[in-house]
Amino acid sequence: MSFVIQPIGKIHSPYKEKFAVPRQPRLAPSATARIELLGEANSPESVRGLEQFSHIWLLFLFDQNLSAGWKPTVRPPRLGGNERIGVFASRATFRPNGIGMSAVELKGITQQGNQTWLELGSVDLVDGTPIIDIKPYIPYSDSIPDASGGFAEAAPDNLPVIFSTHAQLTLKELPEHSMIQAVIEQVLGQDPRPAYKKNKPDSKEYAVHLFDLNVKFTVVDDSANQITPFNRNFIHVTSIERF
Repeated sequence: MSFVIQPIGKIHSPYKEKFAVPRQPRLAPSATARIELLGEANSPESVRGLEQFSHIWLLFLFDQNLSAGWKPTVRPPRLGGNERIGVFASRATFRPNGIGMSAVELKGITQQGNQTWLELGSVDLVDGTPIIDIKPYIPYSDSIPDASGGFAEAAPDNLPVIFSTHAQLTLKELPEHSMIQAVIEQVLGQDPRPAYKKNKPDSKEYAVHLFDLNVKFTVVDDSANQITPFNRNFIHVTSIERF
């Protein structure tokens, strides 16, 4: 048996590539996004009453991974990228049907001409991700306070983020620079490198595409307390360049 799923919208987010996208929603609360409704779903009628809910469930396609297929086991980053568990015991992006889900804040619904938009709080989706369904989040049913989170019981710790003088000067020239800086700090603080490098110093310089910016960074070992008062590894944003 096979089915055809037609996207009903697409995400517009600061994340222009898979690298550095937060692994769960709400980990970068300053990064807002919006859904552009498509086709027959692009109607004020389709979202009538949705404004009553503070949060919504998004069902979406991991469209950039569909062609790669899937395997029964995966290596979750939270387990260091070394231990294998079943794909259904994870939120891995490589899945049998490539479907993901996220609970996100609904900040508002706007209408621009004939286009209906959903304004969202922090999301964990790459820009352009196809949305296949939207459902209201219902607290009494969807929130389970005594649930067990398995190997992901608590939110991950963030590394401090320090900006070079050059990066700070570039930021100050940008509109909404305070928001952009907050997004960069929240995204890079999660250490988006491969899981096996998590929390380890690294001489390699990495780059991530956020907004219309190329943000370059390294992970520095400050355990000797020679650079900052952190006495731990930290993210050093070396430069910020406009595309």
